[in-house]
Amino acid sequence: MDAAALRAMQAPIKERLKSDPKSGLITLKAKGSTEGDGIACKVETGRAIAVAGLHPATGGSGLELCSGDMLLEALVACAGVTLKSVATAIEVPLRQGLVFVEGDIDFRGTLGVDKETPVGFSEIRLRFEVDTDAPQDKLDLLLKLTERYCVVYQTIKNGPKISVNMQRL
Repeated sequence: MDAAALRAMQAPIKERLKSDPKSGLITLKAKGSTEGDGIACKVETGRAIAVAGLHPATGGSGLELCSGDMLLEALVACAGVTLKSVATAIEVPLRQGLVFVEGDIDFRGTLGVDKETPVGFSEIRLRFEVDTDAPQDKLDLLLKLTERYCVVYQTIKNGPKISVNMQRL
C-alpha cells in the first residue's frame, strides 16, 4: 500500500469522525473464562482461544501464555502496525522494520514475598530497527508519530482511568 491508497482508504473515515465526533468512540471488549483445570484463563481472541496461565517464575508450566508476555506482544503488534502505517503515510520506504520490547518485572511483588516490591512492570523498553535509506529527519518524524499514534504505547504510558467490580453469576 502506498501513501495515496492509505489516505484514500482513511479519508471517508476521517470525514465521518469530523462531522460526527461521537462515531469515533468505540468500546473494545475482551472476555475470558476460568473454567477448566489448572490455574488458567481461556481468553477469546476473536480468532481462537488463547489459554493464559502462570509464568514459570510463579510456578506455571510454561505451556500457557503469560499475560505479561501478552501485554508486551500487544505493544509489539500495535507499535509495528503503527510504524508501518506512519511510514506509508509520510512516504518513508521501509525494506524491513523490526520491533523489540523488553519489560522488567520482579516476581517477589507478584507472589507477595516482599510487600515493598511493586507488582507489575517496573520498566518497559520499546526499540525499532529499520532498514531504510530515509534521512534522519524523516526517521525522527517516523518515531515521533509512531509514539503519538500507537494505542497500546499511549495506554501504557498514560495509565488510563480503570475501574474494577465483581458480581455473582
